Amino acid sequence: MNENLLLTRAVWALAILAGGLATYWLLNRFLLHRVQNNGAPETTKSMFPAQGVPAILYFTTPECVACKTVQRPVLQRIQEQLGNNLQVVEVNAQECPDLASRWGVLTVPTTFIIDEQGQLRHVNHGVTRAEKLLQQIESIHSNAS
Repeated sequence: MNENLLLTRAVWALAILAGGLATYWLLNRFLLHRVQNNGAPETTKSMFPAQGVPAILYFTTPECVACKTVQRPVLQRIQEQLGNNLQVVEVNAQECPDLASRWGVLTVPTTFIIDEQGQLRHVNHGVTRAEKLLQQIESIHSNAS
């Protein structure tokens, strides 16, 4: 009897976990679709000096400790690693609240991965590891081929 109860609980835990991951994925897809359709990328094209180069749009605030101590060094390391093959644009969400709102930024740091054609491909809420950002950048190169 105890084995059945344990198995049932494990199945429920996995179902709840899978449901949470699916919900997170769907919300990210919805946010990307909403941002793309409300014209936010068009309003920021002038912020990207190099057209035809993938970009990371990084929303932060001066008070964000995680932004300063973790996310910014990660982005600097990626920028150094990829050089002219990537542009990183940092936006202070406090100075540009309308822009942050238009992009659907709810928390900082938030990073958006934008492909060579200016299409949004990924969004990351909170601190994002260098490995994940590099994987996302690599995925847009793979899909372009």
